[in-house]
Amino acid sequence: MDRRTLIAGSAAAGGVAMLGSVAYGVTERNQTDSGNRNTGEVTAITKVYGDGQKLVAVAVEYDSDIDDSSLSTNTFAVTGRTVTKVYANKEAALADRGRNGRYVIVELSPDDEAAALWVTQQGSAGGSSASPSPSSSASSGSGDSGGVGAGGPKVGDSTPGGTIVAAKATLTQKGTVTTTRGTRYPAGDATMTTTSVVNLIVDDFKQFTYDDPATGQTLKYNLFVPKNYDPRRRYPLVLFMHDASVVNVAAQGPLVQGLGAVCWASDADQARHESFVLAPEYGSVVVDDTYEPSTLFDTTAHLVEAVTKKYSIDPKRRYTTGQSMGAMMSLGLNIKYPDLFAAAYIVAGQWPSDVAAPLADKKLWIVVSQDDDKSYSGENAITKVIAAEGTKVGTAVWDGQSTAAQFAADVRTLEKQKAPVNYASFQTGTTVESGSSTSAHMGTWHIAYTIPGIRDWIMRQSL
Repeated sequence: MDRRTLIAGSAAAGGVAMLGSVAYGVTERNQTDSGNRNTGEVTAITKVYGDGQKLVAVAVEYDSDIDDSSLSTNTFAVTGRTVTKVYANKEAALADRGRNGRYVIVELSPDDEAAALWVTQQGSAGGSSASPSPSSSASSGSGDSGGVGAGGPKVGDSTPGGTIVAAKATLTQKGTVTTTRGTRYPAGDATMTTTSVVNLIVDDFKQFTYDDPATGQTLKYNLFVPKNYDPRRRYPLVLFMHDASVVNVAAQGPLVQGLGAVCWASDADQARHESFVLAPEYGSVVVDDTYEPSTLFDTTAHLVEAVTKKYSIDPKRRYTTGQSMGAMMSLGLNIKYPDLFAAAYIVAGQWPSDVAAPLADKKLWIVVSQDDDKSYSGENAITKVIAAEGTKVGTAVWDGQSTAAQFAADVRTLEKQKAPVNYASFQTGTTVESGSSTSAHMGTWHIAYTIPGIRDWIMRQSL
């Protein structure tokens, strides 16, 4: 497993309507082999990683409890996939260890090429961060060869830069499966295909639409409501805004393209900071390198206010984050709507420095790669303005190849500078593994949302 991986584990306001969910798998029932007493129910299990959603396991249901000790990685074969672990369980779910139950869990390597369910133009599992070109900051933001003039997406462009692949798998029982009563189900040649899908964390979000009376725009969005929501309490809210590769993909696009939205809704994060998570799905590019956003920019601010009014959300503990286009929007929204957010996590983005002075009054955590030319130079210019306004900026240079423990220590060290604005840049060449076609720009957010300590810092801030 990639050492960077974070194992992540209702109606809204205004004119809203609930959307139907995207079908991620097939629904036909499998035929039960005469010697193989599975019920025909086979469930695909997906998980979101820094570089996107992947199919990581298959759960096969049997008609009796299965003896976990009878299973091995040779018991099942999955077409085109590497089986890493096989165990019994009482439910169609991943587990640290097996326990006797009606389900057999067949775990699969997330590194398999066929594992990727979020596919971009550069290939599977988050190859390209943008739609038409990796040169524009609104799309990939790398600034590798230019900007909008180089063919990058412009405001209003609705060309998707990525695709959600249906989660499905075909497998065969290659070894004997034994029940807890000693009944042996022999191997067979019959193939089984997934009949349903469990999308970890993604399924905990609901999909809605917001009709903005002020702009006339309609915006699809995903909303996570704390599982133990109590309207008598006040909760924080996190807004995540995606990059341009996700425009016009599907309502769930922001949830499957990477960890930017779902990390805040993981069981681990919710145990520390119960919060709402709001992730709009933009039907077109909202802002490009001209920094003149479409009306969806203001609709986003109005959506935040509408959701705040609908639920028991603390207006002093609202936070924004985003990558590339979403990072640009986070900066721009903080300038235009200074009382909307208590803090912002800015990942690989920039905004014109000549209008950045109001950011000196904000609490920011900025992460960018030094070989992401446009975003890095842009953030250098912004933090220079912030410092000139008299606001302390804590700085650090990190190795993007660090382990989780090293990143945790890096966060603690930067926090010791006690600055309202923290600026961490990844060393050149450390955000992308050797041989990868992924840009340093995109590699930044593959890593950025795997660092819990930054999210903890954001959640401690208030207006």
